[in-house]
Amino acid sequence: MSTPTIAAIETTVFRLPMYGELRWGSQSALAEARHVLVRVALSDGSEGVAEAPPRPTIYGETAATIVAIIRDELAPRMVGQPADKAWTRMTPIPNNHTAKGAIDMAVHDALAQRAGRTLAEQIGATRDRVRASYILGIGERDEVLAEAERVVAQGVRVLKVKVGRDWDDDIARIRDLQAMFGDRVDLYADANETMVAADAAQRLAVLRELGLHYCEEPLPVEQVRARAVLRAQKVLPIIADDSAFTVRDLWRELELDTFDILNIKTPRTGYTASLAMVEMAQHSGKGVMVGSQAGSTIGVARAAIFAARAEVEHPSELSFFLKLREEITDRPLTIVDGWLSIEEALSVRVDPVRLNAMTLSDS
Repeated sequence: MSTPTIAAIETTVFRLPMYGELRWGSQSALAEARHVLVRVALSDGSEGVAEAPPRPTIYGETAATIVAIIRDELAPRMVGQPADKAWTRMTPIPNNHTAKGAIDMAVHDALAQRAGRTLAEQIGATRDRVRASYILGIGERDEVLAEAERVVAQGVRVLKVKVGRDWDDDIARIRDLQAMFGDRVDLYADANETMVAADAAQRLAVLRELGLHYCEEPLPVEQVRARAVLRAQKVLPIIADDSAFTVRDLWRELELDTFDILNIKTPRTGYTASLAMVEMAQHSGKGVMVGSQAGSTIGVARAAIFAARAEVEHPSELSFFLKLREEITDRPLTIVDGWLSIEEALSVRVDPVRLNAMTLSDS
């Protein structure tokens, strides 16, 4: 049967309040989830949805710019064109990562519906569950520890601990977490590029001695040679995230051998580029994990389905929904003893009533 064309691309800006604030890096903070739901309709009536999470301090995108780039540039290029060429049609527009990523995932969702198969089958995901990690931000120690206790009680067994604003406080917080949970919870660090080359190896050694499994982006992305030298010392496995936004970035990082594990964030690379990046990482002997970019339940579900591919062996960031007070979906996701069910992720749907209640009037 012939490939349907894209009939329409629609956006809805929604706001979800959070429990507390997520702080990371030298100055980034997130006090609410103000995201964009992207809906793609195909010419045969099939529809798909995905979430675009604006991150101004990471990608330079806001909810307003996502809506504008889709309305003014991406949709005009794509409406009336074959759905299976969606990513190619978006390629001439640089950056705008989550706008393009959401469209791509929504197209895959619609094509799966058209073919009468699950989204997991559509993208080659075969596992029935995935191991989930939780992003633990920087903040007052009592608040951070209370948050950790809450999410562990909700099933989390891996914590990604943000570090970088106060090293002594970071170490004290890690020791507190270990005293609280012992071997029940695995820890790793995310430095968000805040270390300096002169003592990064020593700091990674401290994290290793504390029992942390790896560290994400210890050095600034632009210090490419220093990052290659640090990785060659093999002090602690290094995760690539900010240094590998795109396929083009990943080529550079693999050429210079700067990391051990690739954190693929489907919101910024969609499914199409993410699949290419998985293949590149595997070919080069690198590990893979998946990040949801602090998505709500629908975004986490889309990321979790991708994380069910066989190549994704490390815990993936699939629990940010635990920080949200409200949702736009018809059901929650649950984490049971560290694992998230793909059957649950596949069952999640946007609830029109809840979406309407959370929609911002100026969207």
